[in-house]
Amino acid sequence: MTPPADKPCPFCHLDPNRIMAEDEFTVVYRDGFPVSLGHSVVIPRRHFATLFEATEAEQAALFKALAHAKDIIDKYHQPDGYNIGINHGQAGGQSVPHLHIHLIPRYRGDKEDPRGGVRWVLPDKAKYWA
Repeated sequence: MTPPADKPCPFCHLDPNRIMAEDEFTVVYRDGFPVSLGHSVVIPRRHFATLFEATEAEQAALFKALAHAKDIIDKYHQPDGYNIGINHGQAGGQSVPHLHIHLIPRYRGDKEDPRGGVRWVLPDKAKYWA
């Protein structure tokens, strides 16, 4: 992985102890600031910012790696559900300009009412049910 010239990229220089799986195109990596037990990210080896910049082969590999990451997390943590998220662009909350897909295990009782899931990124818009 090659970092951009202006700033070192944390996803271009990975701690080998946090790598859960890898292949030609991707790395499954334990999140450095996990929001739940097993929170991981799927990272492309090539440095680019958004899913829309990935080649078809990279997109296929990313989704295959996401499924593999789920299998690993299921084996060790047995979560009750998942949130899958990608932050694109500054307005979308992206803080590292290297694509990464969050796989966040969810457990019964970790939030009183989990309905709405990822919609809670904009709390005033999240609750759409009566």
